[in-house]
Amino acid sequence: MKRQNEAFTEEKIKTVLKSNSEEAKSTIEDEDKFERLVQRLENKLKLVPCIGKYASDIACMVSLVRRYINKEYTDIPIGTIISIVSTFIYIISPIDLIPDYIPVVGYIDDIAILSWVLKSINSDVEEYKKWRTDNNKQIIDEI
Repeated sequence: MKRQNEAFTEEKIKTVLKSNSEEAKSTIEDEDKFERLVQRLENKLKLVPCIGKYASDIACMVSLVRRYINKEYTDIPIGTIISIVSTFIYIISPIDLIPDYIPVVGYIDDIAILSWVLKSINSDVEEYKKWRTDNNKQIIDEI
């Protein structure tokens, strides 16, 4: 059990996300590439049994990045956008800290990284939600 806990240190999560940062940057610059990433993310999330409590957070993050890419909402650090997209890339990647083919356990790393990123960008996401409310924008408008 100790070995599994070591796999999810903050340093390890940061390293994993940093390894995806260049791909995240190129994804942010290409709207079609981002949409393909979102489609792959949707397919992957259908397989993750315990993702339900994060569904609205994921939808909000997708909305946030879309509005950033479309230059509709840019009052956010680029590091936050890169963290979100890097997380999505990690989730859909077949190369994980714990391989996805291991039933149930294979998704623990995806959930751990998603949870950590959500905590680290929480204030930015909350500001986006406030902006969305203040500007009468809804996630459903984008789907």
